[in-house]
Amino acid sequence: MRIYNNIKRLSLAILACGALTSCSDFLTENCQKALTEEEIYTDLDYTELNLQGIYTKWRECWKDEHFWIPSVGTDEIQSGAYQALKSGAERGALDKYDANLNSLQGKIEQEWNLRWAQVTAAAKIIRVLNNDDLVVGSKEAQLVGEASFIRGFLDYELAMYWGRIPTIDLEKILNGELGYGRQSLEDTWKFIIADLERAAKYTPKENTPGRATCYAAYTILGKAYMSAPIETGLRDFNKAKAAFEEVIKGGFQLVDYADLWDYKITNTKESIWELQFNVTTDFNQIQFQIGSRAVQSYFGDQCYFSGYDHAVPTEYAYSDIEDGGLWEEGDIRRDENIRYNFTYYGQTPDLKNILWEDLGDDHDELKPHIKKYEDFRTDSHSGFDVKNMWKSGKNIPVLRYADVLLSYAECLNELGQTAEAVAEVNKVRERAWEFDLPTEMKWDKGMSQEDFRTKIMDERMRELFGEKWRKIDLLRTGKFVELTKERNKWTKMNGTIDQHNIYWPIPDSEIKLNPDITDDDQNEGYR
Repeated sequence: MRIYNNIKRLSLAILACGALTSCSDFLTENCQKALTEEEIYTDLDYTELNLQGIYTKWRECWKDEHFWIPSVGTDEIQSGAYQALKSGAERGALDKYDANLNSLQGKIEQEWNLRWAQVTAAAKIIRVLNNDDLVVGSKEAQLVGEASFIRGFLDYELAMYWGRIPTIDLEKILNGELGYGRQSLEDTWKFIIADLERAAKYTPKENTPGRATCYAAYTILGKAYMSAPIETGLRDFNKAKAAFEEVIKGGFQLVDYADLWDYKITNTKESIWELQFNVTTDFNQIQFQIGSRAVQSYFGDQCYFSGYDHAVPTEYAYSDIEDGGLWEEGDIRRDENIRYNFTYYGQTPDLKNILWEDLGDDHDELKPHIKKYEDFRTDSHSGFDVKNMWKSGKNIPVLRYADVLLSYAECLNELGQTAEAVAEVNKVRERAWEFDLPTEMKWDKGMSQEDFRTKIMDERMRELFGEKWRKIDLLRTGKFVELTKERNKWTKMNGTIDQHNIYWPIPDSEIKLNPDITDDDQNEGYR
């Protein structure tokens, strides 16, 4: 689906008639004619069902290969060697940043299309229901708030990955005030912030798990104020700080770190917005992408940590500080985030079954792997009768309280309150040492603002490893090219990454199909 095509499909009579659970619910004379969007979306029962469908489709952005496509090509995660070196030039380009990273890149095109489909769907709800008479707490207001959260969050990602984007304000588009083209960075970010402010106003404090609350909206709003490009004039650490303070007042708390990744413990007191999955009918399919091919070659798909190495930690991300890496002695997050041991019920695999890959010294199938999404329920020994790691189905806590505390600390530091910022970070580090942080591991409140900026990037990687925030963190802090080139094996080996790679290319298919985006609108440095 493309932006232009999505917006052009404004007659939804067939969809409306087919979306309800019972034909008798909708067999009225209205089904005999083409309904307007106003008629469709003012039916709040229909709109509620429609919104649920948008949430379900939106989750695809965290599932299967959509988990790793925005995650590789950073200083935290890279493609496994076979994927980077033997799976074709297009696949390898996601880490190498060579000429094959261009507008014909299929993986990038699917990330673009996946997001725009849901942006447009959410925009239709906002267009019909949003008005100056909305009452906080009403069903209409909640629907508008949640749709605004979805569009705002998606646009936030789109703007971080692609820069200037079309702003899908359907009222202005249908009135001829706005086209389908890319808007200025300033207008892009004003639109994102307005959506997230509306979401914070109209979403409830409590909601069904998997759906937005005002705290989820405030979290992304804070991130937007931290991330807006400086040249827009919209980056505002005071406003970001205020947004995070609303979340801090919300009663969330840090739980045992292991509980966040325990399939038996869901929607914890730390969770602000958590995607709901299971191993019966609603899989996240992440393990297939991040497990070990060497393990799979020995034990098959029924081993819960087998897989195909599409995304693996960089050496920096899995190494200890004394070895030039990230991890400090005693930090329990290390072994919750990363698998170092591949012994399975007394058997330790080697590389002999996959020597056909002909990778030589680049074999990495038994080097450390991402662990936190492993789901033991999929293992043949679990008793759940799933027996296939492809069906991994842990919940994914996309927004959680520790991230808010670390983001809040960044704001305090940028506002010249470094000692107060250190105190917030130490709350998170306290949990990382099982709520008994040794004195020597506490951050010094006397550190400089610049030292804090450096250290917080490592702390965010330790806390949020593999949670799809690293690329955004690198982009918003201006560290993307420097740290990726230094720490990502394939990026460093190729040596071609430069500043134009902070954005992905606009897909060629969008340029061909969208009359308001031409070759001249392509991001600089791409063809």
